Amino acid sequence: MFKFGRGPCETRTVRRGSLHNRSVIATVCLAALASSAPAFAEGPTPDALDTPQSDLRITAEPTGQWTGVWTRETLLGDMGGLRSALGGLGITVGINETNEILGNLTGGTSKGYTYDGLTTMVVQLDTKQAFGWEGGTFNVSGLQIHGRNFSEAYLSSLNTASGIEADAGTRLWELWYQQSFFEKKADIKIGQQSIDQEFMTSIYSATFINTMFGWPGVPSYDMPSGGPAYPLSGLGVRLRTQLTPALTALFGVFAGDPSGNREDTHGTNFSLSGGTMFIGELQYSINQPAEGEMDMGTSSAGLPGTYKIGAWYNNGSFADQRYDTNGVPLADPASNGIGAPHHGNYSFYAVADQMVWQPDPGEARALGVFARVMYAPTDQNLVRASANLGVTLKAPFKGRDNDTAGLALAYIKVSDQVHGFDQDFASFNPGTFAPLRSSETVLEATYQYQLTPWWVLQADAQYTWNPGGGIVNPNDPTQKIKNEFVLGLRTTINF
Repeated sequence: MFKFGRGPCETRTVRRGSLHNRSVIATVCLAALASSAPAFAEGPTPDALDTPQSDLRITAEPTGQWTGVWTRETLLGDMGGLRSALGGLGITVGINETNEILGNLTGGTSKGYTYDGLTTMVVQLDTKQAFGWEGGTFNVSGLQIHGRNFSEAYLSSLNTASGIEADAGTRLWELWYQQSFFEKKADIKIGQQSIDQEFMTSIYSATFINTMFGWPGVPSYDMPSGGPAYPLSGLGVRLRTQLTPALTALFGVFAGDPSGNREDTHGTNFSLSGGTMFIGELQYSINQPAEGEMDMGTSSAGLPGTYKIGAWYNNGSFADQRYDTNGVPLADPASNGIGAPHHGNYSFYAVADQMVWQPDPGEARALGVFARVMYAPTDQNLVRASANLGVTLKAPFKGRDNDTAGLALAYIKVSDQVHGFDQDFASFNPGTFAPLRSSETVLEATYQYQLTPWWVLQADAQYTWNPGGGIVNPNDPTQKIKNEFVLGLRTTINF
């Protein structure tokens, strides 16, 4: 069994059949490496279609092994000429190491702290540079997950404390080929993909550590196995096209269940089971930097922003959360325990990222806000709605242009049918402490301190109200899990 950190009331199981990224689609990880931003937070922006994939790779000055170590973009620089040699063949390599210590000071299922970490490696081939084929990119990436799943051990919250939490192991993540056409105004990607880097993403929310600021509550709990997102990915086809300079459309068709209903510890089963998932998204960008203009934030037209609307549909079968196949409440001892089947499942969502303040267009200091809301039907889902809202401040202090401070809220609403199940359970078990699940909210405050271009430290604090939506503490069945206060420190190094 492969348990992963999208936050449980229940533990999801992943069997043989898939991979992950919020998606470190190779471009995401490489872009993250170049910017020293946390991986697993945001995929390519809509205007990325104008930038060849090969232009996003890390370049390093061919200096001596340790020359300028504190100012280079990556710790290993040109790796003694290896990066330059590979680059001449159209090959780029990105390696990112993220480690963190998280501790629960109060509430939760128990107090304590633990360590977890993630090594991500991405190899990408530019087909034009390699053998003259225009517009092609081949990508393969892998994950090495180590340490302990903190939220599972100490919290039992829906909003999982860290976006890199997952069962320890080494696994293939993504394996795909992308081809651009129409003068790079469109591209198609085929293969094993993690959709959380391109769909439903928010630029500003990428600053935060909690999982739900990356891959939100609705897809995490309502898609089979949590969907093709970290630490999984799924077989599929994604088409992206730039309809106008400001409007981009994405559409994808993927295998419905990335786990494939089989244990998958290495991400090599390539599942085609669980129905078919269709997803589409429109992205509208305003005031983006003109071609050739340095992206300092403000363009000549005003403050930049990106707005997205989308939906997904899975044509598989989904079990009712309250009634069995005979219409008997699942909480009734006479129930057969099999939820009534519902054909299909879906969700609608909207995302907004907007810079709202920049005192000087020539400086890095800028204030950005983000919001993301999602809705899903109640009968067949644990989560009916989820929302994120937050603000980030770039360069909060003079001389700290690459630091970022942020404050944000994540909210998860448990479905009416699950609430009804709890009511039934209470009525069938009089005298038993049986709280009714409702919602959970987490507030996160964070600060990213950039030590060098390749090394970032991030201090983080999270406070969670009504963990699990209001579930019984397994260590004390006479009360709910109490509110949680988590402190953490993350370090990210780009090699």
